[in-house]
This record gives sequence, structure tokens and C-alpha cells, in this order.
Amino acid sequence: MLSNTCKYAIRSVVYLSVFVKGNKKIGIKEIAKTLELPSPFLGKILQNLVRHGILISTKGPNGGFMLKRAPQDISLMDIIEVIDGHEMFDTCLVRNAHCGDEEPCAIHDKVTLIREELKQMFINQTIDDLATEFRRDSKRIRI
Repeated sequence: MLSNTCKYAIRSVVYLSVFVKGNKKIGIKEIAKTLELPSPFLGKILQNLVRHGILISTKGPNGGFMLKRAPQDISLMDIIEVIDGHEMFDTCLVRNAHCGDEEPCAIHDKVTLIREELKQMFINQTIDDLATEFRRDSKRIRI
């Protein structure tokens, strides 16, 4: 459903939400090691989130990444839009083109309902929700 890149982005933002205290930033090497992700690939993902106003990045010995906005103000949809876009909500499962109400495919009506519920869940679920769940029971949500 979500690309691995998008999952890595979500995990990284949750990680920063849980472990960044005050104005302290966490370096790419630490994030990559903890999340067991390749550092160059993760760096590209995080820089993309910086460009879209989700993270802040600074260079240098005390540099690293931190959230730009409060975790309760970052929805999963904010990250999904940056990384994966809206394709999973717009592309027909049967055809190679957009599937609309005027010429719906055979499963359009069923898929539309599910997609809308999923979209609303991604809009309503925040990074703070996932970070809180991690703090409550780190085995239920692994970052």
C-alpha cells in the first residue's frame, strides 16, 4: 500500500518525535543505525521532508534533524503526500488511467469507499499518536 520509502519516512519522523528533546538534533548516522536503514538513502528521504517543511536540518558538529512542527500537527497524510503523492487514492486498480464516476470500472464503488476511509485515517492519525503508542508499548509499534 505505502512504498518502503514512505514507511521509512514515517518511522524516521516518529523516531525524531520520540527521541529529540528540546532543541537537540539527531544526526543521520544515528537515525540510520537505529532504524537499520542505509544512511545515503535515508538522507535523501529526510532532505525531502526538510524541503516540504516537516523537518529542520542543520549541518556541522551539532547538526542533525528535528521536527519543524509539533508532532500533533503532522499527520501521516502530510508525509504520504510528500513521499508517495495521491496516486494510491486516485489511480484505478483495474485500468491504467484515472477511474471516475462517469466511466467507473467494475470495482470502482467498493474501492472508493475503502480509499476514502483510509485517506481519512491517514489525515486524522498524527505522528504524536504513533509516538505516544511507542512510549506506551514499544513492542506494538517498532521504529
